[in-house]
Parts: sequence; C-alpha cells; structure tokens
Amino acid sequence: MTSINMKPLILPALRGLIGDWVYYVCLLDLKEVGYRIQYANEVHNNQGLSDMIQRRLNRSRSQEIAKYLQTQQERFLGSLIVAIYKGQPYWFPFSHIRNSFNAEELEGLSEEHVASLGFLTLQGDEKIFALDGQHRLSGIKRFLEENRGQDSQDQVSVIFVGHEVSNKGMERTRRLFTTVNKTAKSVSKGDIIALDEDDVMALSVRWLIDKTELFPGAKLAFVATSNMPASNRESLTTIGNLYDVLTILFSNVQVLPNGKKIELKRIRPSDEDLEYHFRYAKKYFMQLKREFPELKDFFEASDTRSVVERYRGPHGGQVLFRPLGLEIFTRVIAQLAKNMTLEEAIDSVAKLPRELASPPYEGLMWNASAKTIINGHKVTLREILLYMLGKDTKYEEDELAEKLRTATGNKFAQLPARI
Repeated sequence: MTSINMKPLILPALRGLIGDWVYYVCLLDLKEVGYRIQYANEVHNNQGLSDMIQRRLNRSRSQEIAKYLQTQQERFLGSLIVAIYKGQPYWFPFSHIRNSFNAEELEGLSEEHVASLGFLTLQGDEKIFALDGQHRLSGIKRFLEENRGQDSQDQVSVIFVGHEVSNKGMERTRRLFTTVNKTAKSVSKGDIIALDEDDVMALSVRWLIDKTELFPGAKLAFVATSNMPASNRESLTTIGNLYDVLTILFSNVQVLPNGKKIELKRIRPSDEDLEYHFRYAKKYFMQLKREFPELKDFFEASDTRSVVERYRGPHGGQVLFRPLGLEIFTRVIAQLAKNMTLEEAIDSVAKLPRELASPPYEGLMWNASAKTIINGHKVTLREILLYMLGKDTKYEEDELAEKLRTATGNKFAQLPARI
C-alpha cells in the first residue's frame, strides 16, 4: 500500500496488564489500520525468516476478507494484536474523571479502574506490526486498495503491546507471536453448522432439520464429524456428514437456474438464492427416498431402530447407511448431474449394487474380516462406480484395474461388470 505522511493520532484507550505484558486497547479506522500497521516481518533479524512469515499470508483468504468487507452489511472483524516500537507513543491516564462528574455510580471507582482509562498518542513515526490477525490486516489493505477514494466508517479494535529492539526483546515478541497464533482456535465445524448465518450449507442443514419431516428426532446424529458412533442404531448419518454432502452437491452442481455462482461459505446470498439451495437440498433427499427402497424404509419409519439395524451393523449392510457411502454416492451423483438433471443422475446411480459385503465395496470400503469401514480409497471407489455406469473416469481402464488390485491387495482382482 502506498505510504502517506503519518499525522499524530490521539486514541481513547483502555490500559491493561496480563502477566508481564502491559497492553492498550483502542479503536482504529480501517484506513489508519491499513496505513500504519505492517506485517510481522520485524520479529526476526534474518530476512529469510521474515520473508517466510510474509509467504504464510494466503492470498485467497485476503481476497475473501476484502470481499466480505465490501459486500457484507453485517460485517465484523475481531481484534488485531500489534507490537509497537520506535517513535514516541505516550499514555495519558484519564485521572480526573471523578472530578468531572458528580454521579454516585462513580464514587466507588478504584484507583486501578481510573488508571486504566486514558489516551494513547501516536506521533506517526512509530513502527507497528501485527502479531495476530495478519490475514485480517491483509484483507483490510486489499479492501482499501480496491476501494480507493471511498470513505469507510468501519473501525476495528486494536490491542497494542510494546516491543523492544534487542535480542531479548525480539525473543519476547516472537514468543508472544507464536503463543497467540498457537492458542487461537478456528471456529469449529460444529459451531459453523449450528450458528453460521452466512454459510449456505449450514443454513440448509438447519432448515432441513427445522422445516422438513426428513430428519426429526433421532433420525440424524448430532455429531459434527462424519464418524458415526458405533452405538448409534437410529440415525441415517451425522449432521457433519450432512453438511459435507450438501457442500459436495452445491459446489459441483449448478444449483441456481440462471447459471450464477455464489459464495457458499462467507457471504450470505439473497434470501431467494438461499431458498433455492434449500429446496434443492430437500429435493435431493426426497429423490433419494423415491429411488432407494432402503432409504424409503428409513424415512417412513416412526421408529428407525429396526431399519438401521437391518442396514447397518457388523454384518455390513447397505452402503448408504454409512456416512462414507453417502458421501461417495453424492460425489458420483454430482458428477453425473453436470450433464443431466438431478433426477436422472439419481435414477442412474440407483442401478448400482449397494451391499457392503459385495463388489466393489469389499476391500475398498468394507473390511469383512475386521467388520470395519475402510476410509482410504474414496477416489478409486468413486471412479469404479462411474466405470460401472459406463461413464468417463479420470483413469484408463487398465490403470483403474491396477488401482483396484493395489488397494485390495488382490493381484487377481478384476473391475466389476458394467451395468
């Protein structure tokens, strides 16, 4: 970003203490953030190590944040943690607050509370770099570059800490840099599914649960991963797997009729587009119910335990009653739906065998001796299923047969017959 002549800045601030770090919490306009704060290159004397930190910045993530700031009305960014050195920043405590107001509420203010309020002044010649929030900083800089001349009223909170340019000071700042980045935890998949108001798949999952009769009660396991608990005898799949299935479907099939592609995870689309995706998800499972008798049994059962025990257990059962099987079948359907309607794609896939103890699943997805699911051959199994349907695959026939033999450990294995 083009540099400008930095002017002195007076910032209302809170002063705090944690461990042996003194810090200051302030609000900065986006433009001030973009111009005054740089990346964490200063934590190393070695230029190669500094460059490595710079390379960690993910350009696509920065673009996502810039687009988010540009388009999301309900945007919000978390605090940046920055180190400040050089220059002459000053702290002025707001020590006369109790003399300025005669409110009873302020009579009980302790000296510590009064001393934590004040102003932090920046002269403009300071060196400031981000310890935490570098992708947010990169997104802000990109947003400002792409929107030159436009005023933004947005402010973000910034936490300032001191940095000393010495071997000991560099070590201390590097430790803080790694601490805040190691202990920072990304939003979990479960939280996204339960709470995200922008993610199209998360919203569609919640609406399938709340607005349809497909997954009432125990028909869906509220587990954020695709690992179905071994003790579960009532659910078709997990909520995490349902989210993954919709991600595959929405990402690979042109869902909107006008051919428009939308951001599926970070920017909430129009209510009309959301509704369209939800209806598509509902249609998908209703069509599965029509074409697969075992799923019809499940969705129409008031008590699903007997159905699930028939189709999932130590004996193997049906592939669609395993989260992995539902994922692989969805990938095959999504591939076919690129050149046919969703209904036609599901109708074609319904011709495939579905018993886990039979080819092509035994050895690729089902370990009959251990009675466990094999998770390492998803691509090979998907391509074999496409081959069985007479569709193009990413491998030549001989290569696909060799992959089958390698995966199963059976040098005599042959590709299943085409349907």
